[in-house]
Order: sequence, then structure tokens, then C-alpha cells
Amino acid sequence: MPMVVATEPAPAPPRPRRRSPLLRHHGLYLMAVPGILYFLLFKYAPMGGLVIAFQDYMPFLGIGGSPWVGFDHFVRLFTEDTFLVLLRNTVVVSLLLLVFAFPVPIVLALLLNEVRTRAFRRTVQSVIYLPHFLSWVIVASIFYVLLSTDGGSVNNLVVAAGGEPIPFLTDPDWLRPLYVGQEIWKGAGWGTIVYLAAMTAVDVQLYEAAELDGANRLRQTWHVTLPAIRPTIVVMFILAIGDFLELGFEHMFLVMNSLNRQVGEIFDTYVYTAGIQNGQLSYAAAVGLFKGLVGLLLVVMANRLAKRFGEEGVY
Repeated sequence: MPMVVATEPAPAPPRPRRRSPLLRHHGLYLMAVPGILYFLLFKYAPMGGLVIAFQDYMPFLGIGGSPWVGFDHFVRLFTEDTFLVLLRNTVVVSLLLLVFAFPVPIVLALLLNEVRTRAFRRTVQSVIYLPHFLSWVIVASIFYVLLSTDGGSVNNLVVAAGGEPIPFLTDPDWLRPLYVGQEIWKGAGWGTIVYLAAMTAVDVQLYEAAELDGANRLRQTWHVTLPAIRPTIVVMFILAIGDFLELGFEHMFLVMNSLNRQVGEIFDTYVYTAGIQNGQLSYAAAVGLFKGLVGLLLVVMANRLAKRFGEEGVY
């Protein structure tokens, strides 16, 4: 009977060590460091100063030595007649921006996407994108030169046509259209770039299938392009909702004056007036905190609503 010799099984090859995602994607994390530092230093760290909204802040005493007043500044904000004026002006301008300024980049992107001449499309894209790099001081100055009643180009044409000069810069009825028009002129190019980038991800075969089914360019845009960029539109809309009370100080401050202040005074300019000009730092901080909380609440609500309709949202 032959002898059976037992052999030991060969040792299993060592498993390769799995590196952590931080090491595997260290290049991407390094690229994100400047942005992370920016938000930590200039966005999150200053939020510690919001504590003065609950104090009677005195600079010579500092945050640690200033007396606490609780919610007194918020009570003052909600009970003053100024609050309703600020809320009305801010909400009206924000609604005008959502209705008129928000769709403009989408329409421009759809039109440029239909242009087949690449050189012409890039030229138009660059021209409408250029105002994004101009400061609001330059934008306001350009419109001042064009619309001033004292030698403005537009009013010169109106007078030459036999009309009377139109006070674009001082008439309260013209402040909001002027503000929205400047926002469109300056910001439409940037939004167009975002939507055009989203359109590059649309599968070309979808257009070919739609064309075989007899769909013209308009129907292809409606049934293919718009549904493909809908997630981007939803995200941009949620971000716009978050800035509903955050219109920005600089722009409104430059177009507002003593003659149109009753329709131009918003929360951002009021914070400057109360905090910087009048030295009511705690009260101004309370106004700013109120704006931030409302913006956060609107973003959360809009994001939940978007997810309820099957969209991804911003988080």
C-alpha cells in the first residue's frame, strides 16, 4: 500500500495594502486646501463675532466685557416701523431678480447652444461674460454716464427726439428696473457659462433619436436639453433662494440716493447705516444674523422641496 505524504497548502499571497482615500487622492485634497482655508478664515471664523448681537457691544470693553442684553436688539428690529419698509423693499427686489434675472442665463445658454459657428459662439460668450469681471463701481459709473440728466447719452437722444429728460437715477420708480437691469447685464454671462457647461454632458445620441422621431430644434431643446440641465437649474435656483434677503450692499449703495431711498433701503444698506455710520454695532449684527437665519431656512426648505420632486438638491 503506497504511503500518502501530506503536503502543506501553499501560503496565500499577501493582500495589497489599501491606501486611505486621503493618500490615494492627495492631489485633489491639496487643490481644495486654499478654498477650505478661505471659508474657514473669512466665512466661519467671523461668525464667532455674532455673539455681539446679544450684547450691548462696546469696543473698548471687547466681547468679553460688554454687557448682555439677550434678544433686545431683535425685539427692536421687529417692532420698529423701519422693519416693514426694509422687508418690503428687499422682498420686492429679490422677487424681481428671480422672475427677470434668473431665467436670462438659461435662455442665453439655450440660444448659444444652437449656434453652429464655433468662432461666433465663443465671441458672443466672451462679450457677455466680460461684465462679470467689472466691479460695481465701474458698472454704476457706466450707467451714470449713459443715464444722467446732465449730458447723459440716453437723455441726449430723448431730448433730440423732442422729449423731456428722464430722471433715471433719481426717480424712485426707476430704481428697481435699473437695479435689475444692471444685475442682468453683469451676471448673465457667468450664469450662461454654468449652463453651457451642463449642456456639454448631454448625450448626442438623444438628439439623434429625437431627430429620427421628427422633432425639430425647438422640440429637441424642450424635450432633451432642458430636462438634461434641470438638475443644474434646480441647484442654481436653491442658491438664489438662499440669497433672497442677501442682495448685497455695494450695488444698492451705489445706485441709491436721498431721492429714491424710500424704495432702495434694504437690509444690507441698513446694516451699514446702523452699524458703521451710527455706531450701533450690536444692532447691526442682529440684523445681519436675522438675514442669515432666513437664508438658511429658505435653503433647507427649497432643498427639501426639490428632493420631494425627485431632484438631488445641494446636499
